[in-house]
Amino acid sequence: MSEIEDRAASDADLGRRSGWLWGSHAPLGLALLLPSLLIDQAHKWWMIHVYDIAARQPVRITSFFDLVFVKNTGISYGMLSQDGHGGQWALAGFAVLTSLGLWIWLVRGTIGPLVVASLGLIIGGALGNALDRLILGGVADFFHFHAFGWSWYVFNIADVAIVAGVLGLLYDSFRPNRNDAAKGS
Repeated sequence: MSEIEDRAASDADLGRRSGWLWGSHAPLGLALLLPSLLIDQAHKWWMIHVYDIAARQPVRITSFFDLVFVKNTGISYGMLSQDGHGGQWALAGFAVLTSLGLWIWLVRGTIGPLVVASLGLIIGGALGNALDRLILGGVADFFHFHAFGWSWYVFNIADVAIVAGVLGLLYDSFRPNRNDAAKGS
């Protein structure tokens, strides 16, 4: 068999072994999804129930960084604030459906390890924030950077995972070999 026929046979075998929700990339995706989700949830539980950040806030760590407790009932920057349970369930449902779509891309796509890792981080972060919406009625945020009259929005570990994943996807999209493949070169 030629190299092309060998590759086609290998791809066909992979297709038989892979389903819609599990494939060869799933272990790596799960290896980043689960820790980002679990670390985020453990940190939130500790900050709220053990450290009792709500009673202590703001906790000044440096002149430009504080620990605070903010329950974000909207999306980024508090946009689309949803105070009722129905709104929080709708936002959580959207996060779960989006995560499912990203997971299918992760397991079914012809993608490299950086994209798999990035998607795992994004899904873990999105599910962590979705759990907050269902349990707390909003996303628990704690980290607040500020300096020289400038204030960044308050965020959490799940948000860090999401941003890291998006940065990984952006980096991958600018890699020369990726651009050549997309152009058909």
